[in-house]
Amino acid sequence: MKTVCEVLGVSRSNLAVKSKRPAEWVDRRKMPVTDDMPLVTELRGLVCDLPTYGYRRVWALLRRNRDAQTQPRVNAKRVYRVMRTHGLLLERRPRHPESTRRHDGRVAVDRSNARWCSDGFEFRCDDGSPLRVVFALDCCDREAMSWAASTGGYTGDMVRDVMLQAVENRFHGALKTDSEIEWLSDNGSCYIAEETLTFSRAIGLKPITTPVLSPQSNGMAESFVKTMKRDYVSWMPKPDATTALQNLAIAFGHYNELHPHSALRYRSPREFRQQENSST
Repeated sequence: MKTVCEVLGVSRSNLAVKSKRPAEWVDRRKMPVTDDMPLVTELRGLVCDLPTYGYRRVWALLRRNRDAQTQPRVNAKRVYRVMRTHGLLLERRPRHPESTRRHDGRVAVDRSNARWCSDGFEFRCDDGSPLRVVFALDCCDREAMSWAASTGGYTGDMVRDVMLQAVENRFHGALKTDSEIEWLSDNGSCYIAEETLTFSRAIGLKPITTPVLSPQSNGMAESFVKTMKRDYVSWMPKPDATTALQNLAIAFGHYNELHPHSALRYRSPREFRQQENSST
């Protein structure tokens, strides 16, 4: 029996049950018939607005919308099935070879305002003008607390502005943190300048830099850059720097308020903060 089941690729217990059934046995179980078209309409609306979202983030947005309207939730597996049937899934991307660099440690922390990370990214507008962005991110709740952009290069002034703005936003306009917070960044000249290091300590930040040639050590900031470029910059209108700045502000606001994050159980950063604050 075991050999036969292995050859057929079936379960022994299932085969044993079937062998004992009478010849007149009929399976009277009926699968529930559901109308998926209303759900397809909802999903198309979400995918149309956010074409780079996969089924899990679309499911998170659908869950949020239905909770707000006191409607029943939809299972993530059903969302995947319906999106696959109606061609709404993202195309699979080829796997990139895994990095051989060793990375020990953990960037994320268990509470807000314990460690912040910072990095920068750039992109070109349709007219060819570059836009360079520096941001600050909380390593627990993933909120983009502050950012600054310029058509020039990355400067220490930009970094210090982002630092101060982050402190003011998190501590209700104060010019110094309540307790020391780690400030994680790479070894860019705008971060390791003596003026920047002195300023960071004066406002309650403890500067920490990653090892040279080890971007994984600031992986949370690197992941945020990937998210911004994929989900926002790639499709937002950016004919010139002025328009790009306006849409970038909208993108940062959407990320903080609505973007579902897998590490936050598919809640947005501010949704996570509100629920954490209400539970304490």
